[in-house]
Amino acid sequence: MDKYVSELKKNCDIVGTKYKKVIGILYNGYEVIVFKNEERVVGETELRNKEYYFGLYNDNNIDTNEIYNITRSINDSLHFDLGIKNLYNRMIFTACALVAKRYGATLVKGMDYNTFHTSIHSTLAKSYSEDIKKNSKLNLLLDVYSSIQMNMTDNQDAIDNFIDNVCRISDKINSDFWNGEDVMAIFFNEFNRYKGKSEAGQVFTPDNITSLMYRITETNKDDKVLDAACGSGAFLVKSMCNMMKEAGGVRTKEAEDIKKKQLYGIELDREVFALACANMLIHKDGKTNIEQLDARSEETKKWIESKQITKVLMNPPFENKYGCIEIVANVLNSVERNTTCAFIMPDNKLETNINKVRRILAKHRLVKIIKLPEKTFQGCTTSIFIFKAKIPQNDHQIFTCYIKDDGFETVKNQGRQDINNKWREIEDYWVDVVMKQSGDESVKWINPNTSLSYQMPEQRFQIDESDFKIVIHKTKQ
Repeated sequence: MDKYVSELKKNCDIVGTKYKKVIGILYNGYEVIVFKNEERVVGETELRNKEYYFGLYNDNNIDTNEIYNITRSINDSLHFDLGIKNLYNRMIFTACALVAKRYGATLVKGMDYNTFHTSIHSTLAKSYSEDIKKNSKLNLLLDVYSSIQMNMTDNQDAIDNFIDNVCRISDKINSDFWNGEDVMAIFFNEFNRYKGKSEAGQVFTPDNITSLMYRITETNKDDKVLDAACGSGAFLVKSMCNMMKEAGGVRTKEAEDIKKKQLYGIELDREVFALACANMLIHKDGKTNIEQLDARSEETKKWIESKQITKVLMNPPFENKYGCIEIVANVLNSVERNTTCAFIMPDNKLETNINKVRRILAKHRLVKIIKLPEKTFQGCTTSIFIFKAKIPQNDHQIFTCYIKDDGFETVKNQGRQDINNKWREIEDYWVDVVMKQSGDESVKWINPNTSLSYQMPEQRFQIDESDFKIVIHKTKQ
């Protein structure tokens, strides 16, 4: 094999005297070796189409800090300069502008409010007119966009600033070969930091967690993925990105099938449903497979049953008033036997709803609990709960572990970020631990009859002379 690799590299060097970008492929019918100029591409296991290899040269570096800054500028401009008070309205308005830009709308500085507002609306209507015929609920995106009112429409500087920022974000979204963080995931999570307490029912999932869950559930390009509380569509977009990459790139026939037939979402909230539709439109995927339904309903159960779902990745609303446990139960009851279903929930969610959960465990098996870093979601500690549908628990023990640190650091006015690029290595480590179900000191196996959450180690009781002195001092007072 070495002599063939040497010959390949020699030929690549010859071609490289004329062309700056060279892909060398060595294939013997079983194995494949790929070189990008002088560098071997790791992880190549099969021969792919030429579009995939072209994509290896696409620039996909994402300046996260710049996206945070642009998003903050957009939010401030819409909120304070143009007077859109509702957070979701600001997100939807921006997402619709991004959709319009992606589908060819003319958005240039100097356009007055009515002109650029109409340009966005008309482009939206044209861009998915065929999809509306298949799913009339997609009209809701246009309805929500049309209903958003700006209190100040004569601030030309603010309009120009908004258009400029939308164009800058759009340039970063339009990459054919995604890898790692998705621009819109960063965008939505940055917007999410401005959310008030009244909007606490919706929690957007960080991009690093969607990536982790895709991998620990062994989701792949052949799966049909469901998120029955899809919010802005983070799990669906992450799945689409990874699945199309595995299929050989965005220009393949397999990629078209993935977009049209393998991604399914449900969202009840009218505005968030519109946001999910906009996000999927931005990524040019199968938005006809998103439905506005109550994930607890019999209608939803029948809809899920008809889709032959093979993997569920979800972050259901945390609070009981939004039906968290009922959503989990309905989803588990609606998929085929042995389907892997992963839910992000508060650490103690199952234990504080024990009677309902016992009924769930009589039918479905909780196999893994992965406790997430404490600061993953503001104000709530969470875990990933992985079930196997329609296989009873029957006293089977549950694998648990604790991802104590994600490597993120808090950046002033920008939330928590992976500024030191630690997450990829951390993610690889924990995927290995979860797959092997061993390899970290936090690993524990728990009895479902005694506990349904990761059990933190008890703090050792210690007392020394200083404690006695404090008690004596207080007694004398």
